[in-house]
Amino acid sequence: MISTIEDKKKLANAIKEISNSMTRMDAEKDLIKDIIQVAYEDFEIDKKHIRKLASIYHRQNMSEVKYEYDEVETLYEELFKDG
Repeated sequence: MISTIEDKKKLANAIKEISNSMTRMDAEKDLIKDIIQVAYEDFEIDKKHIRKLASIYHRQNMSEVKYEYDEVETLYEELFKDG
């Protein structure tokens, strides 16, 4: 456990730093939500599509997303093509 006053202070400071980071993350999430709302109002694009586009752009993984979609589409057709 925590054996010295110095260690207690270090841990308390680490917890405070984590909390400060969480506060910044919450603020960024609120900003993203606001930006999505404005884009939705301006362009009438479904919010889930705006989020997905932003995520793909951020991760730069369009080819991976296409591959996953193609794979799901193929499986779906294979399972339900007769029905």
